[in-house]
Amino acid sequence: MTTTTTIEDLPMIDYTQAGTPDDAHQIIRRAREQAPIALGPHGPEVLSYDLVRAVLRDPRFRMPQGMFLAAQGITSGPVWDRVAANLISLDGAEHNRLRRLVSRAFTSRATRQLATTMDHVINDLVDHHAAAGRCEVINDVARKYPIPVICALLGAPQDDWERFSQWTDDIFKVFTWNVADHTDTILAAWEQLDAYVDDMVARRRHALTDDLVSELIRAESDGDRLSADELRMLVAGLLTAGTDTTRNQLAAAVQVLCDHPDQWTFLARHPELATNAVEECLRHSPVTMSSPRIAIEDVELAGVSIKAGALVFAGTGAANRDPAVFDDPDRFDITREGNPAMQTFGAGMHYCLGSHLARLELSTAFTVMTRRMPKPRLLDRATCDATPPPLAERARSGRAWRRRAGQQGRRDEALRVTELGVDVRQVRLDGAR
Repeated sequence: MTTTTTIEDLPMIDYTQAGTPDDAHQIIRRAREQAPIALGPHGPEVLSYDLVRAVLRDPRFRMPQGMFLAAQGITSGPVWDRVAANLISLDGAEHNRLRRLVSRAFTSRATRQLATTMDHVINDLVDHHAAAGRCEVINDVARKYPIPVICALLGAPQDDWERFSQWTDDIFKVFTWNVADHTDTILAAWEQLDAYVDDMVARRRHALTDDLVSELIRAESDGDRLSADELRMLVAGLLTAGTDTTRNQLAAAVQVLCDHPDQWTFLARHPELATNAVEECLRHSPVTMSSPRIAIEDVELAGVSIKAGALVFAGTGAANRDPAVFDDPDRFDITREGNPAMQTFGAGMHYCLGSHLARLELSTAFTVMTRRMPKPRLLDRATCDATPPPLAERARSGRAWRRRAGQQGRRDEALRVTELGVDVRQVRLDGAR
């Protein structure tokens, strides 16, 4: 006889004492030892690799429409309309249609065309700080790296990167928990970006090139094409997702590599491991720890009864450290081999569309930074002024509290300053040793 457990019977998981992600992983480990699902601050959290992968692929669960707006009482209006129409909020046939139309623009082959741009951008950023021998990784490198790459992908002048960066910062406020306080800022940035994209599209229609905007204009499947609104939405989605996540993940990766200097040195000597290092950083130290889903019908999951409409969190960060799947999962090791896919990019229909781009950006940055910054060390770790928000809340807002790369002047940025080398005179500006 099968016994069904209700959500209320699940073991509790409390992140209030998690001062660092390592603390959070210890809390997750203890909860997973009791059950593969635990009750977190905002609903059930799925903690095992197999169950996380299953939930992300299960059609009985969907992304919450409007993402986190409904939980804030926002279910209509201009901000809701924009977020609800975004690719990340869509499921089913409409999501599949848009993804089918744009997928060719995001293949591994397509993104490899940007390799030279990435190499130039990251080398230029290092050049600016090599003479000083130190830099603030978040603001000097990570924050500035992805935008010029996105500009090149879109076919926008690199001189416009600061405008794109500001628009990204403002639009991304839509994924915070105080959207009502930022509505005017969000909409103003979105409208300015729309006008910019409309101008680009108008010019491309008369002279198509090989950039992403041109590819989106060309995109067609069985006579179906993208509308003007869909073009704007996809470009805005790429700008925000392709910028914020990459700069945060780069900062987090530099930190974990600095915490393991032997691995930094080994990677510098073996740049062919850069791709493997990216996978390990995304597994061990991801900046997004979970992905929210809504049950669209009553579901029994691992013996737990989940009612229709319940908010469930697929703990991708927990899955990445499941000892049933990964040997010694808390160990950071860029030489890991034979492991199943880490779950940071998700699974199923919402698998990250820009995963190839993100991987190439990170591997290029790793190759350049480990070669040109031979002996890094952290000079300062800022401490937190207050207890961090619950891990589930951080994941729902898409931001990691200690690795936020997009804001200045906050003391909860754990990675502040990294020294480029013990003797920076050994770092030549052209990158040669």
